[in-house]
Amino acid sequence: MDITRNSLHLPKDAPPVTIPCCIKTTNLSLFYGKKAAFRDISLNLDRNSVTVIMGPSGCGKSSFLSALNRLSDFIPCCEVEGSIHLDGESLLEGSIDRTVLHKRVGMIFQKPNPFPMSIRKNITFPLREHGITSKRELEARLVQVLVDVGLWDEVKDRLDTSALTLSGGQQQRLCIARALALEPEILLMDEPCSALDPISSGKVEELILKLQARYTLVVVTHNLSQARRIATHAALFWVKDDCGCLVECGPADQVFGSPREELTAAYVKGMKG
Repeated sequence: MDITRNSLHLPKDAPPVTIPCCIKTTNLSLFYGKKAAFRDISLNLDRNSVTVIMGPSGCGKSSFLSALNRLSDFIPCCEVEGSIHLDGESLLEGSIDRTVLHKRVGMIFQKPNPFPMSIRKNITFPLREHGITSKRELEARLVQVLVDVGLWDEVKDRLDTSALTLSGGQQQRLCIARALALEPEILLMDEPCSALDPISSGKVEELILKLQARYTLVVVTHNLSQARRIATHAALFWVKDDCGCLVECGPADQVFGSPREELTAAYVKGMKG
């Protein structure tokens, strides 16, 4: 994959560089003031995988996601220590263009957050903000991402109506389409189904499995059944000494089927958490 155009540092005329898309964290810690949300998380996120992050409330799962694309920068008194590398490039350097980073590493939140504008503009507005003005390209991307998330047939006759008229499940799929329109490499999803009904949740799960072939996905969920259905890899976070920590990570079959840690075994059996 040619990542030159998406590079955080390289000039546009630099020669092509082909590197597998992967995020690696080493001894990553995040603090809100003096309070540590999590400490010393070392985790590899493989390309074209669905890594599910699970664990009880308060163990730092959402904070971990916010650190991966530096949304944590916008939180007052929040500090990140350790290292994060994307395709070998450090993400914690001050020189990084965060706008480019947020394009490469998209985020889907727990509650759908469509813009208060038309369905069409929810897709085209961020594209225009990133310099895409060709009507042909805007229309092509609009159609493609709505097809990708299974919304095209549902909304093609009302693209110019408010996105707020959509159901909750449709709004969440629209938000995913909006992120995909920017052609990210990685998609972070913070409990994307928790506010949805079972049918809508099922559609989002199907979408996650479909997207795995083209993207690297990191999904936070409290739903163990969902985690088993969608994960290729899994990580269990826990609270120890009033701070989030990583208990175990690995291929989903191993974590769910033959976990190394007793705590993981108890959690995946529903005996802990």
